[in-house]
Amino acid sequence: MSEPTQDLFREDAQRRECSATLLRADERGLLLDRTVFYPLGGGQAGDAGWLRLADGREIAIADTRKGEGGEILHIPAPDAVLDGLVPGLALTAHIDWARRHAHMRFHTATHLLCALVPHPVDGCSITAGYARLDFHTTEPLDKEALSAGLARLVAGAHAVSHSWISDEELDANPGLVRSMSVQPPRGTGRVRVLKIEGVDLQPCGGTHVANTVEIGPVIVTKIEKKSAKTRRVVLGFAQPSEA
Repeated sequence: MSEPTQDLFREDAQRRECSATLLRADERGLLLDRTVFYPLGGGQAGDAGWLRLADGREIAIADTRKGEGGEILHIPAPDAVLDGLVPGLALTAHIDWARRHAHMRFHTATHLLCALVPHPVDGCSITAGYARLDFHTTEPLDKEALSAGLARLVAGAHAVSHSWISDEELDANPGLVRSMSVQPPRGTGRVRVLKIEGVDLQPCGGTHVANTVEIGPVIVTKIEKKSAKTRRVVLGFAQPSEA
């Protein structure tokens, strides 16, 4: 088994490209020694983009998934030409920044929503077109009130940062975990914690903006009763991003 892929996006979500070395190319996908591509997980969609080879050829990447042992697999587009891909090949990995930035804006917005709705989360999905959170509650939720709350928190220009705590520290603070459906990854001895200054603090491995103002105008587009004890809140952008 190969070594885990160095996941550069964990420390710098703003990084859009990196140099890398191809370790393996097979039916599972393309494995690099390091990457800026975020793999599907924690409710957040995987990144798309392209790999540029030294000869100028580009290989379109349609999705990114987790492999075994910490591997991050880059899934080529169906029509990608993979001739000449051999281990040791040097390349540059580029993410589709518009797609990624939408993920970052929506993912951070869902944390703001968690601060507005004080109930456990029982499911989530973060894409470039929308985000949704399922809250474990029987209480009705007000679409206009939540949209107004989001606008206030976005405009508040709250700094967004992350840090790392040990598994033991997480065990000693179980209240940090808001999600019932996605548990923080364990096994490495440390857990990544996202902090929105004065607003939210919880374990999260996703990519986020650096300040809430970067989210831009975001609104609640729909609230659904999914079950007797579940309310789904769907978020959308009020206007397109200029990033």
